[in-house]
Amino acid sequence: MILFLTACESDLEQVPISSMSSGSFYTTTDEIEEAVNGVYNTLADYPENEFYLTDVRSDDFYVTPATGSSVRSWDPISNFEKTIATNELVEYPWDNDYNGIMRANTVLNYISTDIVTNQDTYDRLLGETKFLRAFFYFDLVKLYGKVPLVDNLVTGDEALSIRRISVDSIYVLIINDLTDAIDLLPESYSSSDDEGRVTKYAAEGILARVYLMRSGPQLHSDGPCLNSGEYDKALTLLNDIINSKNYEMLDNYANIFGLEYENSKEIVFDIQFTNGGYDTGGEYPGLINSSNNYWHTIGYSPAIGTESVNVSEDLFASYDTLSADVRDNFNVIYNWYNSTVGYSQVDPVVTKWCCQDENTWGSDRYDFALNFPVLRYTDVLMMKAECILQGASGTQDEVDDIVNDVRERAGLSDISNVTLDQLLEERRKEFFAEGRRWPDLVRTGKVLTVMNAWLAGSEDYLSEMPSSIDYTSIINPIPQDEIDIKDGLYDQNEGYN
Repeated sequence: MILFLTACESDLEQVPISSMSSGSFYTTTDEIEEAVNGVYNTLADYPENEFYLTDVRSDDFYVTPATGSSVRSWDPISNFEKTIATNELVEYPWDNDYNGIMRANTVLNYISTDIVTNQDTYDRLLGETKFLRAFFYFDLVKLYGKVPLVDNLVTGDEALSIRRISVDSIYVLIINDLTDAIDLLPESYSSSDDEGRVTKYAAEGILARVYLMRSGPQLHSDGPCLNSGEYDKALTLLNDIINSKNYEMLDNYANIFGLEYENSKEIVFDIQFTNGGYDTGGEYPGLINSSNNYWHTIGYSPAIGTESVNVSEDLFASYDTLSADVRDNFNVIYNWYNSTVGYSQVDPVVTKWCCQDENTWGSDRYDFALNFPVLRYTDVLMMKAECILQGASGTQDEVDDIVNDVRERAGLSDISNVTLDQLLEERRKEFFAEGRRWPDLVRTGKVLTVMNAWLAGSEDYLSEMPSSIDYTSIINPIPQDEIDIKDGLYDQNEGYN
């Protein structure tokens, strides 16, 4: 944050997505809307950043042992090394989130009813911006714990006096912003041009996720869980989404991830992508029109290969193949041959995002148009089941019905008296490679138990990983560049050096 502001102090009065100065910008509704689109655009790198700092750290993935020049940036992250403060993959989410926050603060500084005279449009643009600012701060809290709070435009010099504050204090802004967004945003949009814009229900779903994370056991004093026990608050929001009847589970699991079914009833909020390469522009959702690096990250379009990031054999084995789980071969397969480039992969690989259909690929492996689902309706239902299992009002029958609906779509038989552990296992298979596994383990307090049991398995493919981790691995280090910019301003997270 400090590096960004110090380098750009003279440019802070410029619109984030152009070189026009504030004197000639932010004077019309169209210009305010363009600036809001610029906040959305910051989401383009979210899937890739999320993958490296959540999925790669979970029991769903591991890295192939490497030495010398073949060691990649994600290797020490997957291996829980304590010297990763200088790692570029630790820096990227911090920089990206604060870039989005700066853009949001810029909009909030200039938007007014004098400029945006239509009240509905003003409310929507204000609600979108507050949602996105809260979204970026929630990401920071999950990844780094305590962070600096910047809720207005500041200069580089001013940034040098802003210290990290408690997670609880950051949550105050997140909850206030999302609560405002719920009141301001529409329930839906009538035009296809607005596909991908956040709605009231997207804000409710993310706020429910916030309450679930806050409610988890506080295994780390500076981590994202506060043991707040706010499961009933989350349940109220989730029930409002469910009762709206705006969403539903698709009958076919594969269709959720097919280009022809994008923006379906399954999707509450996703990040919009379209192929065509970097910066081909346009209004939202076309504004996120840069190449989708997430798909390259996990080895797609058109060259398959995970570049040493591999699917855990434990995850692959967890799919109930004897019961014909349709998510099994759809999500992960062995021995996939890519005829386009003549490449074969014998280890388990991700095949979830319709990469099996070569007709959906763009011009190269960085160019892929599939949207990234941030919040699916199935997740809304399963979070409801989690709330009930954690003590919120509801019945075991409701939990069982939700889980069995998910299992039935996957081709599995019903189960009864579902436990939290069983729910987590079902979520693992359902939301594989969607950035959910690590946050699920953290917020339920299962992260150390589950990860240490997996690490202690001593499988050959885990030979480079530690035999166990402790609470300090729940969050990542503060990027070293941020610590170095001013001596004594930030302290490093415990356990990192």
